[in-house]
Amino acid sequence: MTPYLRFLSHKPFYPQYSFLFHILHCIHHLDMELSLKHQLGLACVTLLLPALCISQDTFTCSRATYYGSPDCYGNPKGACGFGEYGRTVNDGSVAGSRLWRNGSGCGACYQARCKIPQYCDENGAFVVVTDYGEGDRTDFIMSPRAYSRLGRNADASAELFKYGVVDIEYRRVPCSYTGYNVVFKVHEHSRNPDYFAVVVLYVDGTYDVTAVELFQQDCQEWKPLRRAFGAMFDYSNPPSGEMYLRFQVSGSAGIYWVQSRNAISSDWRAGATYDTMVQLN
Repeated sequence: MTPYLRFLSHKPFYPQYSFLFHILHCIHHLDMELSLKHQLGLACVTLLLPALCISQDTFTCSRATYYGSPDCYGNPKGACGFGEYGRTVNDGSVAGSRLWRNGSGCGACYQARCKIPQYCDENGAFVVVTDYGEGDRTDFIMSPRAYSRLGRNADASAELFKYGVVDIEYRRVPCSYTGYNVVFKVHEHSRNPDYFAVVVLYVDGTYDVTAVELFQQDCQEWKPLRRAFGAMFDYSNPPSGEMYLRFQVSGSAGIYWVQSRNAISSDWRAGATYDTMVQLN
């Protein structure tokens, strides 16, 4: 079964399910965070910043729900191939989305606000797309941590969980990862020296990663990696020695290539990360 189909087995949870008891337990632990959101601002509870541009008031109407999680964080086996990063990035405020766009939407950041005045926070939740998923006319299936942040306080969040599905409005916003450069992570499926796969992490701004290439030293050419699934790009029988990678981004400034300033070492291994020493903003 492909990874994105695996995610579809995580069905939305509604109040008649016993999972609600666990959600209330999660809200109890998030209570202090929710109150801090009002005292210290969104910067204390999210890595994402609202868009400061002409289109900042353009929202799209949709619906959102949530999925089950034993610790209220994200799904480490999501269709983007992010692994643990997809579970914990943005403090676990992540979502599966039909805005996944065959993987090019992986890592995109959104602001979502629900539309029940007595319960919903005016700023809403800021989420990172780390998986594919859609439910009953929903654009987002959120982790419990993300869904709870739609509410103005812990009690309001508990009421929203009872709804199961809520009307929202959303817009794409720039990702911001303070203190992080863009990172290449060698995917866990990789096997040195026969099979190399990589994902691109901490992509700030409103960029989509559309391609990855490696430099073939012997012929002095850039060779394309295949998009295997989600945000994972792979290459069979990669060249020996150090590898230099570049990735293509698409955004408001157009489409262009960004080359890493660091090489992937010849003794690369599955799970290793390599700092590109590049920031996009």
